[in-house]
Amino acid sequence: MALMPVSDALAAVLAGAEPLAEETVALDQTYHRVLAHDVAARRTQPPEAMSAMDGYAVRAADAATIDSRLTVVGEVAAGRPFAGTVGPGEAVRIFTGGVVPDGADAVVIQENTVADGRHITIKEAALPGRHIRPAGVDFREGDVLLRKGTRLTERDLALAAAMNHPQLAVCRRPKVAILATGDELVMPGTAPGRGQIVYSNGYALHALARSEGAETTDLGVAADTLEATSAGIRRARESGADILITTGGASVGDHDLVQQALRGEGISMAFWKIAIRPGKPMMHGRLGAMRVIGLPGNPVSSYVCAFLFMVPLIRALSGRSAIHHLRERAVLGRDLAANDQREDYLRARLELRGDGTPVVVPVNHQDSSLLANLAAAQVLLVRAPFAPKAEAGTPCEMLRLPV
Repeated sequence: MALMPVSDALAAVLAGAEPLAEETVALDQTYHRVLAHDVAARRTQPPEAMSAMDGYAVRAADAATIDSRLTVVGEVAAGRPFAGTVGPGEAVRIFTGGVVPDGADAVVIQENTVADGRHITIKEAALPGRHIRPAGVDFREGDVLLRKGTRLTERDLALAAAMNHPQLAVCRRPKVAILATGDELVMPGTAPGRGQIVYSNGYALHALARSEGAETTDLGVAADTLEATSAGIRRARESGADILITTGGASVGDHDLVQQALRGEGISMAFWKIAIRPGKPMMHGRLGAMRVIGLPGNPVSSYVCAFLFMVPLIRALSGRSAIHHLRERAVLGRDLAANDQREDYLRARLELRGDGTPVVVPVNHQDSSLLANLAAAQVLLVRAPFAPKAEAGTPCEMLRLPV
């Protein structure tokens, strides 16, 4: 079977992936949730002209010259407006956030006045509009300030609150079930026997999925039997998973039973080999609404493929407007040999030249079992199939890894 190009494989994974059903959630529970609709302001901010400083609200014409003397006729504090009107020769004491009273069109800050009982003397000429925040300077009622598909930041939550929204409609979080396979796997903290290895893939996969806003279910480690693997797949369906991630058993050896188990459970396979390094033996299929991604067992392959395929799928189901990783331009930090038929994702460090140019330096050992190199990398250097050899300083493309 010919290897499927990475772009075709990603298109297959994302085919038909629509945002999940919306739900209304209290505002303080919407951090990093994805908006299901545009959000418009329910009020004007500020609703009236407000003072930006502590000082005196005046008519600019009355305070246009230094040593102008005005009579203080009242006081304004935030939440306590002045009921009257500022007339000729008058001033009102005002504090930051106070409503500018009728008749006033400027604020003279208190440092530029000299107070004498009920009078003040101006020490800096007033200018119309100075130190005043006009009504609606932030936003006006009806302004659409948050767009459908936005993953909400803490700043967005503050804005939504100011727009007078106590709750928001967001897309449901995708549910991701993760099933590992392999008789050789033992849990961290265990003393591995001969031929055994400590299970690590799931810890990265759960964290990666959660960082993208998904809920995760740990299905544990299935033994290398068809029955155990099939039972794990059924548990994923019973849990209501939107995505089933398997890790290990995706190749074609006698003990690689995941594909057989998936087919036995009725999953239609879209592909099971792609032209990628690391991660050639990767699978994808569907069982009803549940999407399945079968990742390789080697930890670096597992992570890189999850980053490239699982993350965009989670984003699509979450309703994100931007689902693809951003490819950035950089230059090579060392020479590279010509590439073969597989698209290569080299683990690399990111350095900066004195002029700010990003420089990508691939780690020396790219074996798909080397977790220390993966943990030390900041980016993936992307090399196209059959890319010719490249010298240091050559332009290249990179994907930033999560931090």
